[in-house]
Formats: sequence, structure tokens, C-alpha cells
Amino acid sequence: MPELPYRLDRTVVIHAKPEAVFRFFTDSARWASWWGAGSTIDAQPGGRVYIRHANGVESLGEVLEVRDGERIVFTYGFATGKPVPPGSSRVTIRLEPEERGTLLHLLHEFAEAGPCEEHVQGWRFQLSLFANVVANEVYADAAGAVDAWFGAWGDADEGKRGETLARIAAPKIQFQDRFSLLDGVADLSAHIGAAQRFMPGIELRRKGDVRQCQGTVLADWIAAGADGKERMSGTSVFVFRPDGRIGSVTGVTNPLPR
Repeated sequence: MPELPYRLDRTVVIHAKPEAVFRFFTDSARWASWWGAGSTIDAQPGGRVYIRHANGVESLGEVLEVRDGERIVFTYGFATGKPVPPGSSRVTIRLEPEERGTLLHLLHEFAEAGPCEEHVQGWRFQLSLFANVVANEVYADAAGAVDAWFGAWGDADEGKRGETLARIAAPKIQFQDRFSLLDGVADLSAHIGAAQRFMPGIELRRKGDVRQCQGTVLADWIAAGADGKERMSGTSVFVFRPDGRIGSVTGVTNPLPR
């Protein structure tokens, strides 16, 4: 390999644990999910890297190093399209655990300045796409957690309600809306019990599909009385933690009709 004096560095946060992130560098189906259909990788030293981009351009490489859950290094070049020959650049991806999930450090080394500069926007886009693909898998059951959250608000059994919240929410969950500013599962469960006493028979239900982007979920809802009639409606913003549990919720209530 020639000398590679030109460096492209980029660091992003992926809202998932390192072991979940690393699967997308070692499994061909997951590899293709963020590169393009037909892309494959043999994640072992000497293994083949093949990328078929969405526009049909093909890239080739060879895996140089793999440290499970931590690091992968491979050569990179175009078989078709722009003239960056296979084997003429090197990509190093390193993962580091942190509170929000995983710090992904990308280093792409080139022999020439031009190709290095041309890849800045490409990696900016590709890693953004990657972060969403990972989140789509990690938070695939976000709707189930959201439904359990709304269901807990109608559960009068304090023990069962606490079990549900402990299963779906972080111990130090934060919740805020027009009537709430809470920290922790115990505080939240007690608040729900009080809400049931002041608004007997009120039931929260999700309205429509949830929308998810990198662990942040939007869910519309309605609050219906014991007679089934809608009393309020709004949208809740759920922020999920890397372990798949809810870390915070902000409820926004729609204006009441006059």
C-alpha cells in the first residue's frame, strides 16, 4: 500500500450499545442495509469487502484487522466510477462506549488530497444513514414500549404499574408535561396514582403510528373519559436509552377547543 498522508476524521454518536453497532460491520445483510443491496463483507483478516452503492458504483476492499465489538480496518477503492483504485486507501472504524450509546470514530486515509476532500460529504451522509439503520433495528419495538407507557396510566394496581414502568423505563426517567415535572420511576408511579384519583376513568391511547429517528420517538395520543369521549389530545416525545428503555418523556397537549 502507498503512503497515506491525507486523513479524513469524523466522530459521531450512535444511539445504541457497541455490540449492537458492531454487528453492522460483520453481518453481510446488515452491511448491505447501510451501503446498498448486494453489498457483502467477510469480517476476518484477508476477507473481501464489496460495496454496491445505490447508484450502481462498486467499491472493493480487503479486511486488514478485526477486534470484536471495538474496531475494524479495511482497504477501500472503486472498481467502477471515480479513479480511486482498490487497495489505495484505508478505513479504520473504532467504537467507544459512552452514556448516549457509542462514539464511532472514523479515519479514512488517502494517498492524495483530492479524493480525501471528495469523501467528506460522502461519509457525512453515509454515517447519518448508518446511525438510522442501527436505530431502526435497536428500537424496532418502540411502539410496544409506547403502548405500555400509555397503558400504565390507566393501571390502578400500583404494583403492576410499577412493574410495567420498571420494565420499559430507566430508573431515573424524567417526565414533563403541563402538569408534571418528575424524576424517577417511583415519583412517576405515585403521580399516575394521583392523576387517577383526580381524573377517574381517564384512559390514554396512542393515535396512529409512532415516528422514530435515532432513538427519539414521537407518538400522538388521546385521553378518553369513562364514557369513551375524547377529553384531550397531544403528542409525546420519547427519548430511548441505548439499552432500549425510555429515558425521558415530554408530553405536549393540544389546545382545548373553545
